[in-house]
Amino acid sequence: MHTIVFWSKNYGPFIGLNAHKILADKGYNLFFNFTVNADNPVLEPGIPALASRLQQAETLAKALSPEQIAWRFDPICFFKINGQPGNNLKGFAAISDRMADMGITRCITSFYDPYKKVDRRTKHLSRLGGNRVEFVQPPLSARKRVVEKMAEHLGEKSIGLYLCCEAGVMDAMGEIKNLRASACIDGSLYRDLFGGTPKTSGDYGQRRKQGCRCTTSVDVGSYDLHPCPHNCLFCYARTQFDAMQQSI
Repeated sequence: MHTIVFWSKNYGPFIGLNAHKILADKGYNLFFNFTVNADNPVLEPGIPALASRLQQAETLAKALSPEQIAWRFDPICFFKINGQPGNNLKGFAAISDRMADMGITRCITSFYDPYKKVDRRTKHLSRLGGNRVEFVQPPLSARKRVVEKMAEHLGEKSIGLYLCCEAGVMDAMGEIKNLRASACIDGSLYRDLFGGTPKTSGDYGQRRKQGCRCTTSVDVGSYDLHPCPHNCLFCYARTQFDAMQQSI
């Protein structure tokens, strides 16, 4: 094993245990994919407030290194809530300002992907009396405009923009400044950060045709055994809400 890569929207419990320092003191190489979106209690009802999540990122950056953190603003969602159109891009610029102040230089993003389980989830929540949420797929032209603006803004902050599994958008964009396809698990990056010889070959179990550039890794944990308590509406994982419904 070369590097332990953590992936979360809430490192509060982890930091509360001082786990980052304990593991680093034991000699483990650590990297954090940290999803930080703007506050939206409809889409992400179970996560801490934005101010708390930003403080978590700052704690990790100061205790370890900002180069050991990739900020994920993910996914970009267009939707209708009770018939009213919207998106979750509000707050992106302010979050990027804070990330830049911490010294974080990588932002990974993608657009919402439709999943049947999300459709089931939104319909069930609506039947229970919750908001009626419909995710909308914006045209390619709209996605290109969003990416162009994000790349331009982040470039001014010395933050690179990386697209995760967005081959169609990347192809349509062509070569533009400050934009690359993402390897969310990046053996070459971990080699540059920590030395040694991590695996740098492509992980062909991932969505290569869709633009995934991840290198080989071993996933640990189980959505079935540990459903996520954050209950994000758009999530591809198994949430506690899903588990509760399946047990009824």
